[in-house]
Order: sequence, then C-alpha cells, then structure tokens
Amino acid sequence: GSLISAEHNHLHFPCCLHNLSCINALYFHTVNAEDGQHHDHPDRCDGIEFDAIVPDENGVTYFFKDNHLWRGFTGSAHFFNHTFKELDDHHIGHIDAAFRMHNPDSEDHDHIYFFLDDKVFSYYNHTLEEGYPKEINKVFKEIPSHLDAAVECPKGECVTDSVLFFKGHVVYTYDISTKVVKEKTWDHLPVCTSAYRWLEHHYCFHGNSFTRFNPVTGVVEGTYPKDARNYFMMCPGFGHGGNYQPPKCSDVKLDAITTDDEGKPYAFIGSNYMHLNPKGPHRHPFPIIRKWKEVTEGVDAVFSYTDKLYMIKGEQVYIYKSGAGYTLIEGYPKTLKEELGIDGPITASFVCPSEHTVHIIQGSKMMDVDLTATPRAVTSEVPLSISDIDAVLCDADGVKVYKGSQYYEYASPMVLAVSRIAPVPQNVPREILGCQD
Repeated sequence: GSLISAEHNHLHFPCCLHNLSCINALYFHTVNAEDGQHHDHPDRCDGIEFDAIVPDENGVTYFFKDNHLWRGFTGSAHFFNHTFKELDDHHIGHIDAAFRMHNPDSEDHDHIYFFLDDKVFSYYNHTLEEGYPKEINKVFKEIPSHLDAAVECPKGECVTDSVLFFKGHVVYTYDISTKVVKEKTWDHLPVCTSAYRWLEHHYCFHGNSFTRFNPVTGVVEGTYPKDARNYFMMCPGFGHGGNYQPPKCSDVKLDAITTDDEGKPYAFIGSNYMHLNPKGPHRHPFPIIRKWKEVTEGVDAVFSYTDKLYMIKGEQVYIYKSGAGYTLIEGYPKTLKEELGIDGPITASFVCPSEHTVHIIQGSKMMDVDLTATPRAVTSEVPLSISDIDAVLCDADGVKVYKGSQYYEYASPMVLAVSRIAPVPQNVPREILGCQD
C-alpha cells in the first residue's frame, strides 16, 4: 500500500496502515523450544534507534537493533543469526553499520558489508564470504573503526559510485573505483546511528527519527526531523493518509517516460515522477521539483541524450546535465524553436539507444530532428495512424507508445511511421501508473 506524506502531500513511503492483519503481526511472543519460556522481542513501534538499515541483493530492506532484525517495512523482529547465520559464530551482539555495495563493474556489486568495531563482514546471498571478517582498513583504507553508519551512493547521485561512512559529525566519502577518501564535517546534520538510501533519496536515522539529506553537500531540504514510524514502518496510531485509495487505472495517463544515460527509467504523471527501478520492490511518486527544481508545472515530453535530460513544457525546453544529481544548464529554459527548430506545444518525444535523432510527436504526426546538426531543424515529417498519444519510450526491445492506460509495441520508429494498423494494445502495468484496477 501507500500513504500520503505531509512532507509534500503526494504518495510517499511504503506503509499500509489499513491492513489490520499486518498491524496485529507486529506484536508477538516466541517460545523457546528448549525451556518453554516466552521471550519478548523488541517492537520497533515503541520508537527504536536502529543500529543499521540495509537492503539485500533482492531489494529487501533489513532493520537492525542489537541482535535482532526486521525484514521489510512490516512484520516482527527475530534474531539476526536466523538470516545471517555466521554472525553468531563470531559472537556478535550488534552491528555498528551496514551498506550494500553499488559497483556494477565489480564482483562485489550487491554484496552487503557489516561493520563492528574494527572488523568488516562481507555477505552475498546471505552467506559470509571466505576470508571474512577482515580489518576495516584492509578493505576500506582510511576508513576508521567504530563507525556510526554507512550508506551507498551510486554515480548520478554522487559524482562517482561511492560509499558514505559516518562517525560523529564527520563523513568519509569513499570512491569505490579509485579508493580515494574525502573527509567532510556536517555539523548541521544529526549524528546518524544508521543511514539508508531509498528510491534515490538518502536518509540519516537518529533516535526514532530521520532526516533527508543531499549525499554530496549534506544539505537538508524540507522540514526535519520526522518520526520514522510515520513512514518506514507500519505502526498503530502512526502514519498519514491511511484511508488513501489509489485512482483507477482507467483514469490515469502518462505525461512522459524516458530512460536516462545511467539506464534509470523515469515516468512522469502530473506534478510527480517515479523512478521505475525494475529491481526494487517499491515504486512511489515524488514531486518533479524535488529533482528538477525549475520545472514547476509538470512536463509534456522528456528525452535523454548525451548525459543530458531534455524536459519540455509548453514552448519551453529545460536541459539538465546529469552527474551528482541534475543541474540546469546555464541559459535555459529556451524555446522549442531555438533548441529544436519546431513550434510547440508537442505531445511526446523519444530517442532510441545509441541514436542521434529525437522523434517528436505532435498530434498525429511524427517529426525527426537531427541532434548533431547546428542549427537543429526538422529533417522529416510523417503522419501516424495512431492518435491521442500520451508518451513514447524507445529501448532495446523497440518502441512503446502509451495511450491512456494501454500501450502499443512497435519494432522501431520506422515501423511506427509506416504502420497503418495498430498492434494489439496491452495494459500499462499499474505499478507505472500508481493506480489500481
């Protein structure tokens, strides 16, 4: 389920407060098979300061406190040696910090690292890797012992694939590729006892609260701290918008959809966007202005080309440079006429992988613009047999044309241009539209 966040009045964190069976599951006692006695497990709804929060290679998030963990955003605690068995062999009663490695070019990608005192444990598929534990400075040079928290920061959110290590108010940014460490002091941020990356946002947890921060600058935007029980777990008496009902899929349509040069797919609906992470278990909308501050009234079309994201609204084109976040290029927005040699408004736009032509949909016609030309101008224009198009995405599988709650698949832009009979429509997955049947 989803809930409404007071932070921005839009769909936000992954809790479902109207599921009474889940609420009841938060309270339980277990029976020790040997002595037959009842043992209370901690209840995170009491307001717990977590030792670490980390997702595994399947995107399942684990919350750690002392020798217990919680699997996911709902459910009860159990001993962490049931899930990470070898930790018990080393008589570990808690962990200091944990993170999941993000480095697609490395064999360590998606491995989980646990830290305790001066030791680090590396897990993959819930199994301790041979040779671990090791001393922290043998694996992560210049990173101190007795850490407070750690969190991954992929390229695009940080300048390079990195890890942030926290000790007090000092943050160590570790470049995974070069192994260079940059040390910063963020006195304005609370001391993080755990840190967590969720849907491209970074959170510092302290006490039973959290604060969202920029992983490059440490800047806190918005009103914080917030109580974690309202957002990251399902607790009786907590949360916002428990009566929220998603709209019907037949009432929702995409405004734009694209994949950036890092391979991240984004969908845009109204004033919100969603990162369509195929591996993650959750897809939730956030305000467009959170990531692209100057785009305040939604979008008509979006496409990506050479590390830049083109966002089009009305007659205006906003071009953002990707890197550690998105930065509006100086001098923008410009008019569609100045940038692409066409008059607006337009319906949709798309660029296919490794190509240099942007295909512009305007009503029931498609125009091609060569992005390598100066000045840019329309090189071809063809009528389309399909009308009322909302958005188009081109990827390695071909072209998907979105129209209302359905989409049509074409092998290529050329096939789309010459087809006179529309393919059999398919339903847009409700996860993309944030709706229900």
